[in-house]
Amino acid sequence: MLKGSCCCGAVEYEIRQLDSPICHCSCRTCRKVHAAAFNTGASVKHEHFRWVRGEEQLKAFESSPGKSRYFCSNCGTHLVAQLAGQAQLVLRVATLDDDPQQKPAFQIWKSHEVSWIEYGSHIPAYAEWQPGR
Repeated sequence: MLKGSCCCGAVEYEIRQLDSPICHCSCRTCRKVHAAAFNTGASVKHEHFRWVRGEEQLKAFESSPGKSRYFCSNCGTHLVAQLAGQAQLVLRVATLDDDPQQKPAFQIWKSHEVSWIEYGSHIPAYAEWQPGR
């Protein structure tokens, strides 16, 4: 069982497993909704997902026809999305409190990727804040 939650802790959920590989999405909508260069998601079947607490705190936004994104109404954390008529949710993997023991398998909407994104060992990385902060 993997546990997840929103930033403020008002909403918690559990999943039994991820039902798809993890992927990064760089589409314009995900970038805007997550205020990030990309979103990381995976599918979870309804029977493998349950809200533990705070479901009444959720608000939904239909970002495109038939796709509703669910957020904590207190802190704004985007937790899942639901496509109408689908047997699974799209889980926002970064909201897991536990390690899913998987790495992303692919990226979608590379055509929408931002030009300023940089990865790799040439970018300095710090365990926490940069020196002097």
